[in-house]
Amino acid sequence: MRMMKPSLLSLAIAASTFSHATFAAEDFGNLFTEGKVGIDARYRYEHVDQDNPLGHANAQTLRTRLSLQSGKWYGLSALVEADNVARLGDAAYNDTRNGQTDYSVVADPDGSEINQALLRYDHSRGSAVVGRQRINLDNQRFVGGVAWRQNEQTYDALLGQLKPLDGLTLTYAYLDNINSIFGPDNGRFDNRSNPANIEGHSHLLNAQYIVRPELTVTAYHYLLGLDNLALSAAGAYGTLSSKTSGVRLNGAVQGISYVLEYAQQQDYADNPLELDSDYYLAELGYTFAGVQLKAGYEVLGGDDGPGNRAFQTPLATKHAFQGWADVFLTTPADGIKDAYLGASTALLGGTLQAWYHDFRAEEGSSQYGEELDLSYGRAIPGIKGLTGLVKYARYAADEFAVDTDKFWVQLQYSY
Repeated sequence: MRMMKPSLLSLAIAASTFSHATFAAEDFGNLFTEGKVGIDARYRYEHVDQDNPLGHANAQTLRTRLSLQSGKWYGLSALVEADNVARLGDAAYNDTRNGQTDYSVVADPDGSEINQALLRYDHSRGSAVVGRQRINLDNQRFVGGVAWRQNEQTYDALLGQLKPLDGLTLTYAYLDNINSIFGPDNGRFDNRSNPANIEGHSHLLNAQYIVRPELTVTAYHYLLGLDNLALSAAGAYGTLSSKTSGVRLNGAVQGISYVLEYAQQQDYADNPLELDSDYYLAELGYTFAGVQLKAGYEVLGGDDGPGNRAFQTPLATKHAFQGWADVFLTTPADGIKDAYLGASTALLGGTLQAWYHDFRAEEGSSQYGEELDLSYGRAIPGIKGLTGLVKYARYAADEFAVDTDKFWVQLQYSY
């Protein structure tokens, strides 16, 4: 024991000296001196024309974002991001909060809100984030930020990522509150399907392993307890609470990209509906002479009821799926089959995209309709950080909803 005590003391002194040297290597002031200020402004004009009694919507909005990103100190950093959405001109549209229900919906309410406020710790084998944050998992089909809308969807959450092996990423997130696109505030014109804040307790588990460039395997299990959210405006609370488990395979082989995915969804928490539906996706892509081609078939299963028990994705970035006209933000009770074909190519310094969708019921033989989507975006010459976008969506209804045309013009400046 006598020989051991000096050894332990020596080790303690050595460890203390090493820790002090390491500590001194990074200056606490780095949090401030290496910080950055970000400014982002996005102007958008959106026109909506539907074949129904509603008036054509014409919305001009400006989303202004100010962000303060700290530097790092031993892997620790912080971010604060504030957004303001302002209406420009007349309120000739229904933003879900302004009471203009005689017009079609453009879901961009005005107001100011803290979009993100978080603390982050980064390590060579993972990271941890606590606070209000952006969460985008995989292709955002199940969990995303809905960044297309002027008020982004963010999460009051604890998120941890672990990378124990090269190519392997394990993700867990606990969600306490979801700041929806319909915020920042509720009012007398909101309803059960569009609260500003979605309350409840949700758990997200995602494991992704890059086996090789030709194959990435992702398994996920999402438990969504969405207490104050309903499937429809007058529906029962909790009808969008669900547990979804699935697996996704994607990669590229000899220039041909592919995605295969399957998931099953069941009821969870206090959902009054008995859910049991499936999700399928098969997609192929190929680039030829500078043109990127992609074809896919996506199925969100339906159910005979009672009630709408189809496969739903309440936290998804839905605008990126099933057409830009946003006709299928809620999956119909009979489910949906979406066969789509798209192409994108470089043109005059920008990118031109075109997509075609054929929508049919998963249960039964109903032909819902077809959609054509077009867009062109590019950087504006002479002004660094300024980009422009024009975009058009045309949904031709057959046995679901009504004919819908949407047109956008957008300018965005980022510094």
